[in-house]
Amino acid sequence: MTLPLVRLPQDWTPPAGSLTDRVVLVTGAYGGLGAAVARAAARAGATVVITGRRKRQLEQLYDGMVSEGLPEPVIHPLDMEAATPRDYEALADGLERDFGRLDGIVHAAASFNGLTPLSVHKPDDWLRALHVNVSAPFALTQACMPLLARAPDSAAVFVLDDPELMQRAHWGGYAVSKAALERFVEILHQETEKTPLRAHALLPAPMRTTLRRAAYFGEDTTIHPVPDATAEAVIYLLGGQGAAARGATLDLRVSA
Repeated sequence: MTLPLVRLPQDWTPPAGSLTDRVVLVTGAYGGLGAAVARAAARAGATVVITGRRKRQLEQLYDGMVSEGLPEPVIHPLDMEAATPRDYEALADGLERDFGRLDGIVHAAASFNGLTPLSVHKPDDWLRALHVNVSAPFALTQACMPLLARAPDSAAVFVLDDPELMQRAHWGGYAVSKAALERFVEILHQETEKTPLRAHALLPAPMRTTLRRAAYFGEDTTIHPVPDATAEAVIYLLGGQGAAARGATLDLRVSA
């Protein structure tokens, strides 16, 4: 890895109201990690904007959060695979119109279509992984940078994957995209380190998610925790205390 690794402070938990008055955008919001982040950010006091390509699943997340007594999230359907620069600009314009600010983006959307040797890797799957996992986060972040830069303190959080696994056979376009994403975070950090916008990478420990089940066919994924602890680490990065992890990878693995 090229980014320095940092650890979450021992026994850290999100302080009540740590994201009060902040607006946070979560992509891939109805996925395992995305939904956990949306809930955690709402519990921390943020106004949460949830995006994803399936409106019905966004509505189900909305209903679930409301039924749990959490603040109502704001739904903004966005297909990261098909969206154009104009779509990202429209989202940023909508955030400015409705809230006048944006304090954080969590890029939880991901494209993974299984383990495949390069010799039979479908080009469409390769291009989709590179687009959804790298190009779309770039385009969305770029569109939102004027808003993020105007905030007193803001953060963009990008999710990586285990670098040791990403160097192994059959991980294909997904692995290449995660390596490229890390380099993107490094460049973004160098270009924003003297601004209010902080660039962060997050390296989760194994989680009980759909992506994990697809990558580790036959594994009993119930041995892994649900993404809630990882979501709490995202809250650490989104808040002011996350400045200690600026331009670094927050490593949540038990051992590195």
